[in-house]
Amino acid sequence: STTTVPGLSADEIALYDRQIRLWGAQAQERIRSANILLVSLRALGTEIAKNLTLAGISSLTIIDDEPVAEEDLGAQFFLREEDIGKPRAEAAIPRIQEFNPRVAIQSGGTLTDLVQRDQTYYTPFSIIIALDHDFLTLSAINTAARFANRPFYAAGIHGFYGYIFADLVAHDYVVERDKPNVPTSIGPESLTRSVLSVTNKKENSGKNVEIVKKQELYCPLILANSSPLPADILSNRRKLKSVPALLPCLRALFDFQRTYARLPGHTSADLASFTTLATAKSRELQLPPETLKSEFLRSFMQNVGAEMMPTAAFVGGRLSEDVINVLGKREQPIQNFALFDGDGLEGRIYSLFTIPPEL
Repeated sequence: STTTVPGLSADEIALYDRQIRLWGAQAQERIRSANILLVSLRALGTEIAKNLTLAGISSLTIIDDEPVAEEDLGAQFFLREEDIGKPRAEAAIPRIQEFNPRVAIQSGGTLTDLVQRDQTYYTPFSIIIALDHDFLTLSAINTAARFANRPFYAAGIHGFYGYIFADLVAHDYVVERDKPNVPTSIGPESLTRSVLSVTNKKENSGKNVEIVKKQELYCPLILANSSPLPADILSNRRKLKSVPALLPCLRALFDFQRTYARLPGHTSADLASFTTLATAKSRELQLPPETLKSEFLRSFMQNVGAEMMPTAAFVGGRLSEDVINVLGKREQPIQNFALFDGDGLEGRIYSLFTIPPEL
């Protein structure tokens, strides 16, 4: 029965009954006390704002002072024609609020102000999510969040393609599973993951369950963006051949933005510059020469900067799911780059980890 749950009112139990049954009352209470900072409210941010508001977080602070443009109306369901010219966040907040009046939703001001703030600004937030920004902006926000010891997500979409990056600093979580025949050992499991404790319980059904507490260590975006692929991939030709061209292309896109302060256009000069960057990134990752095909390069370039609702829904749903799991301290989180190729209907996760100096 979920008629009484410590810390949750009867109304909240009724409202979030399905969620409580999915991930438990304790996790729902942690979600209810979470304060989220969302930086950008384009198509991807719209999906995440909707998902987290419906999940019942405590507050959502949105930073997006860009004026609503006509093209925004086709990719964001919180905006209307009468909003054109208004700041995106301020225009959308009243309609986001309608999804769940229990969540406090407010504008956080301008991006210019945000990137000048130090870590003290980020301390009240449970998680920081920055979307669709260039590498230097994402790194600046990530660095400040990390100094504040706050989990950080970056994500972006380009037409059929998208990515999620996670830097949770050091994250503890619990996995419940059927008790295996071989006892689980306490200690390191991988370069980033360790088992902290193991307990066992017997359910009323008679099933033996193992409760494993683990910890994941993370590195910031600036290190992950230059990290090599994991050793188990580099040493395996079959795994190396399966690494998608999307990974070097995303790294090349970050570099292009850093050099030219804009996205690449559909000109022969930009295509040549981007191809050179992507080829260099592919070599850095030690990928086979056949990974970077000209057809994919053309497709990626044609998609850069475009917003597609199905891609936003998938990437936004996956990121929101991970945020909910992290807040609830349950299930293994993304470690640390998730890639989505909607053209090939593929999703991959790669641990691009370099040990941070403080560790």
